[in-house]
Amino acid sequence: MAELNGGGRFAPIDIATLVYVGVITVAAFVFVPGDYVTLALVLGAHALIVCLVLLAPRARTAGPVGRFAGDWYPFLIMGALYAEVGVLDLGFGYDHDRAIQWLEQLVFGAQVSYEWIRIMPSPVLSWVMHVCYLAYYVILGVAPLGLWLSGRRDGARVTIFAVSTTFYLCYAIFLFFPVAGPRYAFPLAHNEATRIAVARFAQWLLDRGDSWGAAFPSSHVAAAVVATACALRFWRPLGLILAPFAVGLTLSVVYGQFHYGVDALSGLLVAGGILFSIRTRTPDFAPQPVGLRATPEPGSPPLRL
Repeated sequence: MAELNGGGRFAPIDIATLVYVGVITVAAFVFVPGDYVTLALVLGAHALIVCLVLLAPRARTAGPVGRFAGDWYPFLIMGALYAEVGVLDLGFGYDHDRAIQWLEQLVFGAQVSYEWIRIMPSPVLSWVMHVCYLAYYVILGVAPLGLWLSGRRDGARVTIFAVSTTFYLCYAIFLFFPVAGPRYAFPLAHNEATRIAVARFAQWLLDRGDSWGAAFPSSHVAAAVVATACALRFWRPLGLILAPFAVGLTLSVVYGQFHYGVDALSGLLVAGGILFSIRTRTPDFAPQPVGLRATPEPGSPPLRL
């Protein structure tokens, strides 16, 4: 683990964030050559993120507020990184939707993201599906925050690391293999299932916050499954509450024409890979001052498996 002067050291999430910033910096030079305004904005944002990462180890030794900020900062920058993917992918100029549609037909025998909501335009089913889809934001926040507030701080740090690296991996794939998704590739459905308020709200939300080219794999599915699995690992009652919503979300991204079916499947594969890697080798998620040994916080379950 890289040590810093001043009594702190990098945590795994710091290193993962720096690696991702390095990757997208290279991508920016590749995808927006000649667009010096966009490039300057992207590089300026990356410089700020690097500064934030470098300050994080010191923040973790500066009391409860600094500890919280030093552990949670990846969640604060994730929305901006997602928006950046759309900007860079638009500069790239093409997508791989035809290849994914071919794979969809091969796997499912149909374009399920287009057909499902049209074959089953049930307002009740649509309500359940869209509530599960919107629960994505709740799952991502409640899983680590519930662990943190219940005193399971090491579990919260593992969850933050696992969810953040899931996003970083998905975003990197989006940059080098952009897929617009069925929401852009096909006409949207207009029937009883799409006229209910929760469905219209989900579409409104995506109209204002979606990033083009960020469909494959589904980061919604991958991150929600990882967050839920971490909650199950460190505080089973919390995980059991979140699990039905995570299952529903996996289905809802296809039913609502937000993702291809293979996007959801690939999201599950990404989640499985992340979860396997952190169970195989769990690093020190609670870095202590140099020279002192990390000890579990009261109430935290052991990280060793």
